[in-house]
Amino acid sequence: MEVMNEDLAALHARIERTNELLQRMLAEVAKTPSTHAIFVDAGYLYAAAGRLVAGTEDRRAFDLDAEGLIDALIDRARTIFADSRLLRVYWYDGARRRIHTAEQQSIAELPDVKVRLGNLNANNQQKGVDSLIRTDLESLARHRAISDAALLGGDEDLVSAVEAAQGYGARVHLWGIEAPEGRNQAEPLLWEVDSQRTLDLDFFKPYVSRRTAPAYEPATGRPAREDVRFVGAQIAAKWLVARGRDTLVELLPGHPYLPGSVDQDLLVEAEGLLQYSLRGQADLRRALRDGFWDHLQAQY
Repeated sequence: MEVMNEDLAALHARIERTNELLQRMLAEVAKTPSTHAIFVDAGYLYAAAGRLVAGTEDRRAFDLDAEGLIDALIDRARTIFADSRLLRVYWYDGARRRIHTAEQQSIAELPDVKVRLGNLNANNQQKGVDSLIRTDLESLARHRAISDAALLGGDEDLVSAVEAAQGYGARVHLWGIEAPEGRNQAEPLLWEVDSQRTLDLDFFKPYVSRRTAPAYEPATGRPAREDVRFVGAQIAAKWLVARGRDTLVELLPGHPYLPGSVDQDLLVEAEGLLQYSLRGQADLRRALRDGFWDHLQAQY
């Protein structure tokens, strides 16, 4: 009987110690401030905000004050997560060979901002951005680095990222951009998140401005397709001299597509030579590219 009483006393002492440890842990958790982070899918942001404010999804047609907008997003999060501190803003975008553009570099230099780059394919489509968002969301939630995540995006592929973060106890709050018509976020994504908010036109107006397009006053009427094709070949010949054969030969595997920056340079130079705007002229733009490729392929 005495042995049994000693065992019970030892068991009771272990339980008391365990309870004491649990109480101390709970007290530490209670003292630890909540932390939130903001995750921005820049592809969604540019497309939806451009459409809302400037009437176009073409990044080349408008300017975005990223620094001002990021500050506004941080302020909005501060009002929503009043008792929480900001970890940082994660900015996800695409770039050729994952090399920062000048704009992306300036964003990366902002305080409390981390730029993460996926790739851009020949059609200027982002690749790998969704997986980057999932990796960061899951990792931060697993390590208890955040308790809340504000996700500005709309792609259905983000559902798995939301589920991964929620599986580790984080709450995911979806922020969207007002759509002039219908909606610009996938329904399965809306179903999975813990809350939803929409940022409206007034929120984005101070940070998005449409660029003034150069006025073209053609001396002649609409050029013939063959004339435009010839101009494309002319520009290819000029670029071979100015930019070097090694630079242009890198374009060949992408035929018939040109990288977005190269295609834009080709368009601008051709419009200057033709004194005619090719915007919205799909058949003439095809003829321009055909002439460019014809000359380039003839050299190799």
